[in-house]
Amino acid sequence: MSRNNIWIHLTIALALVLIAALAGGMRQWQRATERSRRQVSVPAQEPDVQESKSEDDTDKAEVLVRFRAGTTREVIDRITRQFHDEVEDRIEAVDGLDVIEDEDGQSAADVIAQYRSLPEVEYAETNNQIVLDHDDQGRKHAHADDEMFSRQWGLANDGENGGLAGADISAMRAWAVTRGSDQVVVAVIDSGVDYTHPDLVRNIWARPEIIKAYQDEDLGAVDDVHGFNIVDDNGDPMDDNGHGTHCAGIIGAEGGNGIGIAGVNWNVKIMPLRFMDDDGAGTTKDAIEAINYVLDRKRAGVNVRIISASWGSNTRSRALEDVISKAYDEGILFVAAAGNASSDNDETPHYPSSYNLGNIVSVAATNRNDQLASFSNYGAKSVQVAAPGEEILSTWLEHGFTEKKGTSMATPFVAGVAALILSQNPKMSVDDLRARLLKSVDSLASLNGKVSSGGRINAAKAVGAE
Repeated sequence: MSRNNIWIHLTIALALVLIAALAGGMRQWQRATERSRRQVSVPAQEPDVQESKSEDDTDKAEVLVRFRAGTTREVIDRITRQFHDEVEDRIEAVDGLDVIEDEDGQSAADVIAQYRSLPEVEYAETNNQIVLDHDDQGRKHAHADDEMFSRQWGLANDGENGGLAGADISAMRAWAVTRGSDQVVVAVIDSGVDYTHPDLVRNIWARPEIIKAYQDEDLGAVDDVHGFNIVDDNGDPMDDNGHGTHCAGIIGAEGGNGIGIAGVNWNVKIMPLRFMDDDGAGTTKDAIEAINYVLDRKRAGVNVRIISASWGSNTRSRALEDVISKAYDEGILFVAAAGNASSDNDETPHYPSSYNLGNIVSVAATNRNDQLASFSNYGAKSVQVAAPGEEILSTWLEHGFTEKKGTSMATPFVAGVAALILSQNPKMSVDDLRARLLKSVDSLASLNGKVSSGGRINAAKAVGAE
């Protein structure tokens, strides 16, 4: 064989080898492609189906179906196609358990009946809605995630620090029903409120643009964006004493925001009124002017339904009584502190809590053991109800938090519960609101003969949670 023929044969052999290799590769690629096609059971129009699913997914019935052992995936796919359904999810941990989604508008009951009729199906059941709740002796309650909530024994007392478990206002059970409403306005007549406090700022009342600025005969128009300052005759009720800010936090520090504390209401509107100076001193005239402002705003269209008044004296004022009576006529509840002299208000009245008016609720203080606090005034006839008032943690100046005690602290607990009631029943009359509060108590032997209701306020009872 010539040298030229040898090269020709080598070239031909090499070409044949390359052709065979390419052919084999093509066959492997085709087999892989076929395997891939067999593994993918989603139709080619899946993107359109997915888009449709995202638009009306909430209207489609979902059921849980478990197929009997030995039922192949091909059979399951055939069944779901037959019923115009889709396997929404496959539960890997349980053989044969699928989440089936209806695609042709049937009810969950109808879909379940279809699958239960098949010999391949072990069971079919509703995909029930599950809500997060906690349970306390069979009763629902909601827990606040605020960082200092564990220290708020008045809302939830688990017996720590020498306390009595359950000696609280049952706030968590009340919150399972309502956490308040930003349509309810509570006026805090006090030393003002730090309306920039991060745990209060979202619950501070702001005058709506449709309501005109407050008009005073002497001052003229007052730009009352967040309330009124009677001490300085202007529209800035910023607190520089702390007392009013503390009371406001008990009523409505924002709950569930992960910071600070929770108020009795997570949602509410607090109207700050400053009639006490930085030393905590005020006058009857200034208190009257503060109530007068509240009445003006109520008549202008603000839904202010509650006044929280954590102050008083042993001097009776007919003028103060008259203006509180006008608040009664306007449907405003007046919640007042019973006083801190350890005395009987039936014998030595404390005002304004001792005025015999249909809108006044006088509040005594209890401690974390459900005992009347040692400093608290009382009165079998003139004091209506008690509330936590010792070692009470709440908001303070400079965006802080601190503990205080007094019937001053007990009063906003009751004002807060009244606001919870109104969040459910916004048109409730002041008479019915007061009656509901006085019926919503835990009767305590320690308060028998001390307050007319014989008990400490219970928020859960007030809103029908128990």
